[in-house]
This record gives sequence, C-alpha cells and structure tokens, in this order.
Amino acid sequence: MNALQNLEYMRITTLLFLMLVTHAIGLYAQKENRNNDVYVDEKGIMRWPGTNKEVQGFGINYTAPFAYAFRAANQLGVSVEKAIDADVYHFARLGFDAYRVHVWDTEISDSIGNLLDNEHLRLFDYLVYKLKQRNVKLLITPIAYWGNGWPMPDEKTPGFSHKYGKDKSLTDTGAIRAQKNYLYQFLNHVNRYTNLPYKNDPDVVAFEISNEPHHGEAPGKVTAFITGMLQSMRNTGCKKPIFYNISHSIHLADAYFKAGINGGTFQWYPTGLGFKKEIKGNLLPNVDAYKIPFAENPGFKKIAKVVYEFDAADVGRSYIYPAMARSFRTAGIQWATHFAYDPTYTAFANTEYDTHYMNLVYAPQKAISLMIAGEVFHRMPMYKSYGAYPADTAFDGFRVSYQNDLAEMVTPEKFLYTNNTNTSPATSALQQIAGAGNSPIVKYEGTGAYFLDKIREGVWRLEVMPDAIWLNDPFGRNSLKKTVAVVNWRTNNMQIDLPVLGSQFKVTPLNEGNQFKTGAVNGAFSVSPGAYLLVKEGVSSIVNGTDTISNIFLNEFSAPAATLTNTTVLHEPPVNISAGNSVSISAVVAAVQKPEKVELHIWNGFRSQVIDMQASKAYHYNAIIPASLLTEGYLRYYIAVKDLIGYTTFPSGTKNSPKDWDFYDVSAYKVPVVAKSSPVYLFDAFKDAGSVARNWIRTSAVVPGGPGKSLMTVNVEKLFVPDAENRGAAAIYDYSMRYSFADDISFNKADLGSKQKLVLLGKALNSKPCMVQLALITADGVAFGGTVNVDTLKGDYAIALNDLKQVKTVLLPRPYPSFLSYYFSPSINSFDLSKIETLQISIGPGIPETQLKDRHGLAIESIRLE
Repeated sequence: MNALQNLEYMRITTLLFLMLVTHAIGLYAQKENRNNDVYVDEKGIMRWPGTNKEVQGFGINYTAPFAYAFRAANQLGVSVEKAIDADVYHFARLGFDAYRVHVWDTEISDSIGNLLDNEHLRLFDYLVYKLKQRNVKLLITPIAYWGNGWPMPDEKTPGFSHKYGKDKSLTDTGAIRAQKNYLYQFLNHVNRYTNLPYKNDPDVVAFEISNEPHHGEAPGKVTAFITGMLQSMRNTGCKKPIFYNISHSIHLADAYFKAGINGGTFQWYPTGLGFKKEIKGNLLPNVDAYKIPFAENPGFKKIAKVVYEFDAADVGRSYIYPAMARSFRTAGIQWATHFAYDPTYTAFANTEYDTHYMNLVYAPQKAISLMIAGEVFHRMPMYKSYGAYPADTAFDGFRVSYQNDLAEMVTPEKFLYTNNTNTSPATSALQQIAGAGNSPIVKYEGTGAYFLDKIREGVWRLEVMPDAIWLNDPFGRNSLKKTVAVVNWRTNNMQIDLPVLGSQFKVTPLNEGNQFKTGAVNGAFSVSPGAYLLVKEGVSSIVNGTDTISNIFLNEFSAPAATLTNTTVLHEPPVNISAGNSVSISAVVAAVQKPEKVELHIWNGFRSQVIDMQASKAYHYNAIIPASLLTEGYLRYYIAVKDLIGYTTFPSGTKNSPKDWDFYDVSAYKVPVVAKSSPVYLFDAFKDAGSVARNWIRTSAVVPGGPGKSLMTVNVEKLFVPDAENRGAAAIYDYSMRYSFADDISFNKADLGSKQKLVLLGKALNSKPCMVQLALITADGVAFGGTVNVDTLKGDYAIALNDLKQVKTVLLPRPYPSFLSYYFSPSINSFDLSKIETLQISIGPGIPETQLKDRHGLAIESIRLE
C-alpha cells in the first residue's frame, strides 16, 4: 500500500476499534449491571436494580475534605470530622438524598496519576461513610482539573492537573495517560471506613469522568479521549453508569454520544456567576424553563441526564429553588445537586464561594426552599409541564411567589414554607411541618428554621434552630475577617395550633445539654434552640432519644454557639421621599436580648421628636413618620436602642441618646424630601452603575460628570460575538443592561400615576447617534419599551409612556450554560405602571440591518420618569 492507502487503512481500523469498544462498553454498562447496580434503560432512564424504579436524587455538593474548605477548617481550629458529622446531619434534616463533588485530584494524585493516600482522601472516605449512614446516594466526579486555591491563590500540589492544566489535560499524551492511571486507581480505592472500593459501593450511583472539560479538538479526537477514559474505568470491573459533561462545546454533541457514555451532565446558573452583590427583582422568568438544544437527538434520548451543579447565584431570597426543580423535571433530569453547601464553620463569612450561600443555620429560608425543591423533584413526573410563567407558579401542591418571597408545599402529609404564609392546610393527616416565619399552624418570634415531625398520635418532635441575622450582603467581597451573618440563641415565643396535639402539651428537651423544659398553655410556650418532645396532655410519652424518625435520631441537634455580641441596627434609608405623604421606616435591630425600646428620633438640628418603633416580627421594627413632618428639604433622623445598659444610637453606634444634652453625633440618616411633582429617578449612574446587570466588556467605564454626577459609558465593539461553547447558535445582535430600581422608588410609588414620559439624560459616543431601546419591566416579568435616537450632544431623550409597547424581556444576568434562552416570552401582556421595578436598556433593537455590525456607544447619566 502507498502512504495514502496506509493512512486510510489505519483510519478505518481505528474507527472500527472505537465502534467495537463503544458497543462493548454500552452493553457492559446497560446489560451486565442490571443485577447489581443502577442501570440506564433503552430510553435513557436510570433505574434502580431489583425494583427497576426510576432514580430520582436531589441534594448538594459539599467540599469539606478538600481545597479551601479543608484549609479554612485548619485555620479556624475546627475538626473536619466533627464538621462533617454536623453538616451531614443537616443534609438529612433537610431530606437530601443525593451528593456530588468534583474531587480535587490535584491534591490526591501525583503527576503521573498515582493515587496518594493522604489526609484529603481519608476525610473523603469518612464523608462517604457518613453519607451512607444517612442513606444519601453519591455521584462522584474523580477529576476536577481545578487548582486547590480558590478563593485564594493556588498552592503547589503534586497532581497531574497542576502539572498540565485543564487544556493540556485534554490533549497531552502524558496527561491522558496519567488520567487513565488515576481513574483506574481511584475506582479501585477501598474506603477504609466501609471496606468497599468505590466501584462496588452500592450507594455510589454513578461516576462522572471529569468536571467541565472544554474540548476544542476535532470530533474524532474527542470521542477517542472519552472512550479511553471509559475503558480505563471499565477495566476495574466497574458496572455503574458513567457520565460525561455535554453542556460545554455542544457542537460536539454527537462526538459525546458516540463515545459510549451512559449519561450526560449539565449545570444551571440562571442568574450568572459573580455579580458581587445580591441581585434584586423577579427572577422567576430566568428559571421558567431548562431547554436543551439537542433534546431530540436520537443519541441524547438513549442516555440519562443529571444536573451536577445548580444555583440561583447571588440571590438571597427563598422563592426560586422549587421553580428550578420543576424545570429540571420537565427537561427529563433525574438527579440534581445544588452547588454548594457552605461548611457551617465558614458560613458566618461565606468565603468558600461568595456568589453562592447555602446553609441551614445561617441561611434558613434558602435551606427550607431547597428542601421544598427536593420534594418537587421527587414527586413530579419526568417531562411533565405546567405551562409558562406565571401559570406555573402553582403546581401539584407547590407554590412559589416572588411578591411574598415564599415557596411552600401543602399536601395532606406535609406543610413546608420559607416565609410568612396565610395558607391553612388540613391537619388531620399531617406528618411533617417545616418552616421559617409564621403560618396558621405555627407562630414563632425567631428567625431560625423549625421542624415538627410526628412520632405517633399525640407525640411530636420539635427542632428549633438558633436565630440567623445577615449583617452584610453575603454576596460581596468576603473574608474570614468579615462577618456576613451571626447566630443568636435567644429564647423566643412559639405557638402551635395543631388539633392532633391539643392546646395543652409538655415540652421536654431531647438533645444533650438542653435543660429547657416547659409546657404549652393554649398552644403557647417559650423555647430555646434545640430538639424537644411534645406530648399531648393525657398521652403516654415513653420515647427513647436514640429512636429514629426517617434517617435522624430523636435526640440529635447541631448548631454553632451564639456569635451575636453587640447591638447593631441594619437600615437602608430611602433614596427620597415625597412631601406630604406619611412614610413607614423599618429597621432590623440585631441585639442579644430583646431591647426595652427602639426609638426613631426626627432631628431638626437642635432637638429631636421621638416616635416609638414597634416590633413587627423578630428583630424587625417599624415607625410611621406623619406627613406633617415631611416638608420639602431634608429629613434627618436617628434610631436609638435602649437596653439594660442604656442607649445606643445609630447610624454611628454612639453610646447615648439624641435626647441627651451632650449628644454630639452629627451623622444622622439623611433623606431628600421632594415635591410630588418632582421627577422619579429610576437610574443614577453616580450611585447605581455598579449594580447594573450586563455582560462585561472592556470598553465600558464609569467616568466623572461633575459634582455628584457620573456617566456610565458603554461602547459595544460587536453586538454579536460567536459563542465558543455554542457555535451553532443563531446570531442575536443585542447588548442589554438591567437595573432593579424597586427599592429606590418604594417611597414615592404613589406619584407614578402623574408621570407621562421616560427620559434618558446622556449622549452617544463615537461621533455618531446611537439607537437605544428603553423598557420598563413589571414584577410579572413583562417589558414595555420604545426606542430613542440619542445624539452626540448630552441632553434629554424622551419616550411618552403612552407610546410604550411590549418588547422582548432579556434574561439578565445571562443564564449559564450559554445555550439557554436569551429572551423570555411571558404569557401575559398587560402593562401596569404601578408594578414597574426594573429598567432594561438595549442597544440593538431598531438599528438598521446594515449597521448591526458597526460599533455603537452610549453614555448615560440618569433615567427618570416625569
């Protein structure tokens, strides 16, 4: 044969070999393992052996044995084993039954892929052992490709990932050889606590080869790479399903399917990553659907689907997770694990991943939301759809409400809720109640989560977590030197209205060290954090604390010691107030014990007028300033807290009262009071530019515009840039920005009805006009807007409100993976000015097709209604 014939022969031989190996791997995984492990059927559904029931797993990622979490534990003097015990108990308490982690291979391997039996591996063995005790199943990703530093610089580690990096690990022959060696050894590793190799552990449901590989090679090379890894893992005798990430470089989808994988993995960050502050506004449109572009591909239909990571990043509210779980099930997902549960020992600072925040103690409402999402995931049939938002906010016993920041589950057996709710469930068959806030069944003064579990008729277990208070936005730049949240062990009042328990019942402590014993009168009693036995009057209460309910012991309880020591007032003054209207001022008073009184002092420069602030709920106080005190000018006020020691006055924390003759603090809260006819400012670049959601570009900046003024400049080189991870995507020529002004206008919304136009103050850049679409988005996610042609001269450019038409709502921050929808199409189309809360600024709509590829620039000083 000549050279060309020889090459063709080799190519055909290689392809035949790959086809045979792929066929063998597929048969090995899907037929041979039916008697031992989870298997994937011919329709791409993971099923349990023996029962053949569909696998449905929901839970978390958690990283205590590795990387930053491991180093932080050592820095704080925390036992990682004890931390794992406590956190895994909370996983069980929240009903999680699935766990996933990308193992930091760089810490437990050497440069040629040999497994290192070190402290990280030992602790991972221990974590697996503890999860198994709680009946939590595992999906393990043995290769992360990450360095171990984040959020700190990477350390020098011995592994092949450190030597080669992610990109070379996918192409370098030495790196590929090391990975095969490592995978073979990892699957064969015998857990020292269970005496089972990972490949044979029945609680390890499946493996994912590696974390988020970004392939740029030819399809044949990608298929060969994956097939090689699969073969190494199958050579161990492993019969479990093996998954591969298929949400990156989706133009290679067929290459993934041809490799013989049993399943594909996805992630979902519907609000992007790294906004560096809490994202405001209604984000339910961002999670309305999880649409996979190759869902109809025959190869895709034959493999199982899991979501290895998801979170509504930088979202501090509690309504969103059940909606995400619903969208996952509609998309055919069988396994979903949130990223990432904060180890409790670092959750006070949220330092591990500051764009995420999840912990039962420190973020109780979010944790209960995730608990409800797990119920959605386990109860909802695969592929079922409930329509489009807002029709899908109530479904099969579940409800999500952006307006009330509420997610709830109401079934005959369970009543779960994340915030105050008026829903009144039937109680006769209830087995479990869990919540944060008040409901018709439980009234509670504290801010921590609580759980009620029925043991038998007239006997319930109550668990109460300590109060959690956020002192700072948890999504900012964080450090172990900065506290974002505190815990307070305050004794709070609780009232339980549960006919099956009665109005008179004993409250007996269960957990070790808890001496708080009391009884309920008319269902009311005081309670400290801990676990308790509630026994109806006249019912026998012979209960052993080591008895179990579900997968927890009755006497279990875990919470960190109190960290709140000093009184702090958390209050954001209004941006401005309309003259002639009374206004309600609210504040959070974080104090160890309930204050004797909280006072609002209206200051005129010489003396103060005092208004008592009333407690509205735990730590929350309100006062109404009458209209007679609100005339045009500036409102100056202080908030003074009186306890047993005396007064502390805020915002400065001065240790005296504004009523004292020697009160010297001049840094009062200061708010403009404006005429009702004044413009309502929706955006001011000087204060708001840092809170705009948009795709980052180098050619954007905030520049001075005079005293107290700034210009937000946006120079878009290209309105459409091809996506390397989604090369087949249709071109969308658009650059949009979003700002939530709901808090800014909350004190003068009553004045909106008199406004007639939307006005942009700014100019075009690049010595040419710029077409701009301005849109107002309502709380329902509906956008109404119009276009203005902004000239190069700085000035006002206006649109009449009567001329606004419904326009496309851009999903911002941009969801990830990037194949997800760019636009949201709401199922309602009515515009209500009283519901507006978000501004959408778009460069692209209205621009002539011949100019779409040009450079477009804009500088904005403000946007207002007048």
